[in-house]
Amino acid sequence: MTSQLEPHQVAARLVDGAGGHLIGRTRLQKVACLAMLAGFLDDFAFEYRHYGPYSEGLAGSMEIAAALGFVREQEVKAAWGGWYSIYDKTDQTPLDTDAQRARFLVEAAKISPVQLELAATAAFLHATEGLDAEAAWAETEMRKPDKAAEGRLQAAKDAYRKLLVLPTQRSLPAIA
Repeated sequence: MTSQLEPHQVAARLVDGAGGHLIGRTRLQKVACLAMLAGFLDDFAFEYRHYGPYSEGLAGSMEIAAALGFVREQEVKAAWGGWYSIYDKTDQTPLDTDAQRARFLVEAAKISPVQLELAATAAFLHATEGLDAEAAWAETEMRKPDKAAEGRLQAAKDAYRKLLVLPTQRSLPAIA
């Protein structure tokens, strides 16, 4: 499903599809990765990094999109001292006219950041390393023990199940 848009326009369109507002670079990466796994996006290559699936191409394209006014990026200082980005669409943001993709993006963007990171990681490990469902979640828990604690892994599985029932271009990995 190669896009006719430039990569920075595809990145900006993710913000529109997610409801016009997306909080966090990590969330952007995970939502995009899940969209890729669901067959809605093939413009960016992902690899595993510390916070799970990551696309350098997406990160760079979003920087270009913000610089050119296709999205507005506001950097905000978090209570814990770090920084995060808030992306908003602008009048230059390419509209997401694919209703299925937009619904998927909206639902994925609603998932809490930690649950989204865990779910995207498990799905990505299943898809790229050939792990079965149980092994993908176990590997996710091993790589992210602090985030997987206190019932968050189960919450991530529950959140992922909600994505599994949505119509997609390609079936998401059946890991939940």
